[in-house]
Amino acid sequence: MTELAAKAEITNPTGLHARPAVKLTKLAKTFPNAAVQIAVAEAGPWIDAKSVVKVMAMKAVRGAFLHLRASGDDAAAALDALLALVHRDFDEGHAAGADAAP
Repeated sequence: MTELAAKAEITNPTGLHARPAVKLTKLAKTFPNAAVQIAVAEAGPWIDAKSVVKVMAMKAVRGAFLHLRASGDDAAAALDALLALVHRDFDEGHAAGADAAP
């Protein structure tokens, strides 16, 4: 089985805290035919991206690189969606060009 990998920098000011962790795990769970793992170092430790407790325990900070790997039928789609979420700053409105309240 082919394993795909990617990485993205965490730009959220508070890092991968509770809300982003929940968003990431909920999104990962929408791909039942993909095993998705994440790590803050390319060498690991790798954790299940579908476990909110494990993702929050990573305590990934702003500026850290989130390494992702996936395998299974939905691996490519899962990686694309998760990378997009990280690049959108977990939809928290901190990303460049995001709408800000006056």
